[in-house]
Amino acid sequence: MSAFSLSDLERIVATRAAASPDESWTAKLVASGQERAAKKLGEEAIETVIAAIAKDHDGLKNEAADLLFHLLVVLKIADIPLADVFAELERRTGQTGLQEKASRPKS
Repeated sequence: MSAFSLSDLERIVATRAAASPDESWTAKLVASGQERAAKKLGEEAIETVIAAIAKDHDGLKNEAADLLFHLLVVLKIADIPLADVFAELERRTGQTGLQEKASRPKS
């Protein structure tokens, strides 16, 4: 098993985001702004769902990788460190998913 982590990917995204948009897809996506990056994230989410429904193991694996990558790009643009997301996940582990959902403000 690889020791590669989401934190490693976050560092790669940050490095590539600082490159020229002519040389890096990540930089090009970052330069295009949050709306474009979020739309791309949505496309990847849909492709991930389709692969899961189709029980396409390799497709799901590949789309999940795309989804995680694009999520980290969106977080980078929003200036939200992965550590903040991890902290929120850790906060939520003290209760069940049903308790967490019930504690959310009603909209």
